Formats: sequence, C-alpha cells, structure tokens
Amino acid sequence: MRILFLCLLTLADTRGQVAQTRFVEEPEDQTVVAGQRIVLSCVVLNYSGIVQWTKDGLALGMGQGLKAWPRYRIVGTADSGQYNLEITDAELSDDAVYECQATEAALRSRRAKLTVLIPPEDPTIDGAPEILLRAGTPYNLTCRARSAKPAATIVWYRDGLQQDGAITSTEVLADGKRETTTSQLAINPTDLDIGRVFSCRSTNDAIPAGKETFVKLNVHHPPTVTLSIQPQTVQEGERVVFTCMATANPEIKGYRWAKGGVIIEDAKENKYDTQVDYTFFTEPVSCEVHNDIGSTNVSTLVDVHFAPRIVVDPKPTITDIGSDVTLTCVWSGNPPLTLTWTKKESNMVLSNSNQLYLKSVTQADAGQYVCKAIVPRIGVGEREVTLFVNGPPIISSEAVQYAVRGDRGKVECFIGSTPPPDRIAWAWKENILEAGTLERYTVERTNTGSGVLSTLTINNVMDADFQTRYNCTAWNSFGPGTAIIQLEEKEVLPVGIIAGATIGASILVISCLVALACFLYRRRKGSRKDVTLRKLDIKVETVNREPLTLHADREEDTASVSTATRVMKAIYSSFKDDVDLKQDLRCDTIDTREEYELKDPTNGYYNVRAHEDRPSSRTVLYADYRNPGPARYDTRPPSRLSHSSGYAQLNTYSRGPASDYNAEAAPGPGPPPGTAGGETASQLSYENYGGHAAFPAGAGYATYRLGYGQPPSLDRAPYDAYDPMGKYASATRFSYTSQHSDYGQRFQQRMQTHV
Repeated sequence: MRILFLCLLTLADTRGQVAQTRFVEEPEDQTVVAGQRIVLSCVVLNYSGIVQWTKDGLALGMGQGLKAWPRYRIVGTADSGQYNLEITDAELSDDAVYECQATEAALRSRRAKLTVLIPPEDPTIDGAPEILLRAGTPYNLTCRARSAKPAATIVWYRDGLQQDGAITSTEVLADGKRETTTSQLAINPTDLDIGRVFSCRSTNDAIPAGKETFVKLNVHHPPTVTLSIQPQTVQEGERVVFTCMATANPEIKGYRWAKGGVIIEDAKENKYDTQVDYTFFTEPVSCEVHNDIGSTNVSTLVDVHFAPRIVVDPKPTITDIGSDVTLTCVWSGNPPLTLTWTKKESNMVLSNSNQLYLKSVTQADAGQYVCKAIVPRIGVGEREVTLFVNGPPIISSEAVQYAVRGDRGKVECFIGSTPPPDRIAWAWKENILEAGTLERYTVERTNTGSGVLSTLTINNVMDADFQTRYNCTAWNSFGPGTAIIQLEEKEVLPVGIIAGATIGASILVISCLVALACFLYRRRKGSRKDVTLRKLDIKVETVNREPLTLHADREEDTASVSTATRVMKAIYSSFKDDVDLKQDLRCDTIDTREEYELKDPTNGYYNVRAHEDRPSSRTVLYADYRNPGPARYDTRPPSRLSHSSGYAQLNTYSRGPASDYNAEAAPGPGPPPGTAGGETASQLSYENYGGHAAFPAGAGYATYRLGYGQPPSLDRAPYDAYDPMGKYASATRFSYTSQHSDYGQRFQQRMQTHV
C-alpha cells in the first residue's frame, strides 16, 4: 500500500515538471556591419502561445511575418519552440536593444544589444588631387572620414612612408551614432616636394582594411641657385667663368650679375666670363635669378693669387726721446703673406705683425723702417716709413777731412737730427763765425732732405790751416751738439805722372794681348806635331801632262833641274817639323831595334796620283842605305820602302843621257864630279833642308844626293851613303803642291785624291 502511494506521488510530480514553460535559448549582444544579415535567437520550451519581439521596448508584432518591418521576420518552427528574429540588410536603425517575450506565460528573455557598424565614407583631402603650395610657407594637409560608426582612424603617408605628428578630431552627427573624423598633417614645403604624393587612410571596425585617398603637391618657389667658378684657383690676370645654375617653379625670368654690389650691365645670361684681378678676392661676385614667385641672390669670392698690395700705408711719425711709438702697415695678399719689419740697412726682423711697437725710443732709433710683405712664389712688396725722434743735434761729419795746399778747401758739418738746429757756429783759434765771411773763411748753410749741411770754406789753404782744429757746434730746443774736425793735406799727383801711368798701362795691355796671340799660335803649331803616322801610305807621283822636249842646251836642263829641285823643296817643307819630331823619337828609341813606320796624317785615305796612263819615268826609291860604321846605331831591319811598295815615288821624265848625271853618291861632303857648284840647288840633300844638328853631314856619314840620271833598268847599285835622317826624313818630305807653282806650270801637274 505504501509502495503504491509513493508511485502515485512521483507520477504527479513528473507531470508538473513537463508542463513548466521556459527559455532554452535567449538573444545575446551582437554586432553587425550595415548591409549584412543578423539572427537573434529565441527558443521557448513547453509553450504554445504567442511570442513577440520588442525593439527598444516597442513590440514588433506577432506572427511569422512582421508587416510593419519588412526586413524583419520570425524564423523557426513553433513545434520546436523556435522564435528567432532575422534582420536582413542591417541598417543603422537596427542598432537597438531587443527582447523576446512569451506573453501568455509571462516570460521575458534577457535584453540583447544589437550594434550596427557603419564604415566611413571615402576619405577626402582638401585641395586634392593637386595642391599648389609656396615653398617656405607652412601648410596643413587635411583629411576627413565622414559618417563612420564607430569613428574612423586616419593615418598619413608620404611616398608610402607613414608620417607621424598628425592632429585628429571627431564630430558626432545628428543621429548621435555616427561620427566624422578630421586629421591635419602640418608640412613646410620646399622645392624638393614638387611632385610629392601624400595619402591618408581611414579605418574602423566596419572596414579594417580601410579606405585611402591621395594628393599631389605642386610647390612654387623662387629660384634655387648654385654659383660655381672655373677654375677655382687662378693667378691675377687670368680669366675665369662664373656659372649660375638655377631651378625654379614657375620658370626663370632672368639673371642679373654684380661685383661688390655694383651691377654688371653686360652680363645677362647664366654665365659670366671675365679677367680677374686682386679685387675679386675681397669683392664678391653675385648672381641674382628671379621668377614670378621671387628672386634668389648667391655670391662668392674668387681665390685669386696676387702679389702683396698695401691696404694701410705707414705714416711718418715724429716723437720725443723716451716716448713709445707704434708704426702700422697693413698688406693684403693671397696665399697668406709673411710680413716683416726691419730697419733700413739692417737684416734684423723687429716684428712680424702689422704693427711695430718701439718702447722708450732714443735718437738711435730714428731713421727709416721697412715694412715688407712676401707672398711665396708670387711677389714681394715693401714700404718705407721715417721715424723722427726729437733731440739734441747729432753731427755726423767725418772727423778728418782733406784739402789741397794753395787751393780752396772745405770743412763740412752735417746735422741730421730733429728738430733742425736753430743756430750753427764754427770756432777755430780765436775766431767764431756763424754765417758770412771772415778774411779767408766763409760759412754757408744748406738745407737738405735729411738735415742741414754747414760748410766752412777756406780760400788759399795754408800750412797753418792743417794745424788747426775746427769746432762745429749746433743748437736746437733740446740742447747743443759739437764735433771737432781736423783738416789734413791731400797729396795730388802731377799730370805727367798720371799720363805716364796711363801710357804704361796701355803698353802692358797690348803686350799681354801679343803674348796671348803668340801662345795660341805656338799651341796651334804644336798640335800638328801630335799627329801619329801609322803607315807609309802616302804616294806622290809627279807626272808630266805632256812630254818634255829634250834639249841639248845643258844650261836649260840645269835650270829645269834647279826649278824642279826648288819645287820639291817647297813640297817637302811642310813636313819638316814632323821630320824633326820623328828624329827626336828615333834617337831615343833606336837601341830597341824596333822598326819605326812612317804614319800618314791622312791615315791612308788620300792618294795623290797623276795619270794612270803615263810614259815610263825615273822612279827614285828611298831604301835603308847605311854604313855599319862606328855609330851608336845597331843594324836596322830592311826598310819597307821598295819598288813593289809603291810608296814615296817621284816620277819625272829623264832630262838627258845617263852619262850627264851621276846616280852614285860622292864620298865626301862636296859636290860630285862633273857637277858645277852652281848646280847644287838641283841636288836634293839634307844640307838643303837643314839637317838635324845631332847628325852633321860630315860626321862619318856621306851626304845623300838625289840625281836625275836614267838607269838602264829599275835595278841600281846600293848607295854607300847613309841618310842621317833615315826613312823618316825622306818619306816625310813629300807634300802636296798647287798647280800654280813654278814646277806645276812647267810640268802641268795635277792631284788625284782617292778614298
């Protein structure tokens, strides 16, 4: 029984639970972007009555379709208890608080806030798409993002780079829900901003990617000018070209040039070509460029190298003893100059600045000072300035002066100090004279540029004047100054002595010139003896151009022979000095048995020859004929002079029969038999040429003679006589002769030179 009661109670309780109405799903806060669809959930359990939605407390209606709200409708099935509110194309008006109500069950869901997000309108920039600005004038770029919910955020970009520092403000619209955002970016435009692009981007929750707009800057500016010089460093007097490079917006209207503020009328273009001087170093050249916005002026100095130029000239200064003095001298120069102060005729540098400071000056400091400026490798400039130091007179005359006895003499006293002397007096013996004449004495005063000169003139100087001391005293406002001067006699040379000395000096000069000429002549002559002859390679042939007629007249033949002999002597004479030199060499070295060879001064390049085709002639060969007598000479080797050598040949036509001439040498020094004494000129011997003194003809050596006999053949008997001069003497006698000699006129000789 008891068990049955419990079962009934449980069943009744279960039925009560099934019949209870409640919300299984309630609407929640949601956010929707305008234009999108949104569904608010509402599910009621165990309810079959009326369900309605309210919007901000206002009932939307009943049933599936809400005719008053065409974008609203109830979706779901009543059997399952679903009463969801669907809103399509959400609008700002949909932004409200919604509630689901089961009216018969007196149930209300919790309130759900529906937030509708509205993206901002496309942002705008004031002045877009291009803003005209002026360089140097600050400007605020303004960007606006309107009607956004929530308010938009604006970010600025310049050429794609984010910019900071913008100022942002918002404005709530009349509906109280939407807002407009304004952002301002401050800029200071320059000519570099021409064509620059700025952009602003607006974003909010409705459009996270944001919206962007752009603006382009057009900056008007006065010309931007760059002034250049070519070349940059020049010497004074050279030319330079100034170039004015300018950019402007709008375009350039013109150029104007000036130097030191003075307009250059001839310069109108962007280049100015001129010759520079030192003024360009201190007076700038300017270029002014203008357009519609304004003008720009740029100037520059030229690095001109120039010699020192005076800027401030030193001025003469007069001061008293013990005072301080400052001398000023200002120079300009480029490159930087070096300045020195010195006292004239002194190398001591007193200062290297523009000012020379002298402390407690004395009269010794008086004089001229030199201010010198030096620009290295460019030039030097200097100025002189005089310092006058007031003090007692300073007398600078010589203590000993000279005069000529019996002539007019002068004793001079020079006072060079400042101020000039007021009084000058001469005193000697018992006499005092300031000016005028006293007996033989006269005092004169002369003002010079550097002082005062007082002169005591003595007429007819006597012995007593040389024994007197002369006192010169000068006074000025600072006191006196005194000098003692002694007069001494001056020796005068007589005119005759002076004339004689002049003549003697002239003779000495002439003698020196003559001696110099002789020395040069002997030196030139001696140079011929230095010629070394190596080979006997001079061949001289005397050949008749036309045959000679044989005369029976002996005297004519003798005369002809004599003429030929004289010609031969003339021919050989030019080599005489060489023979003497070779003779000395041979005397010193004959004991060595070395063979000496004649050396040709022409070195074998010249061969004097006559016609190749000539008649047979007598050939005289110079061989080594010697006696092995008691001489200090050893036997010499055979000479190289032979018939086959062809050297040293003398060819001429035979003058007569062989019996008329003797080819043998006479045993004595006299003429050979059959030859008259008057015909000795026709014989070629060393007596004719002045044989060497060391080898006299009669000292055991027979005289060598050259005859003109015609042998039957080229063979002949050896000579018994020994040539005291050797082959050197015979060979070196040959020379060249002119066609105009006596021999040449007779035989019509000619020379041929072969190289």
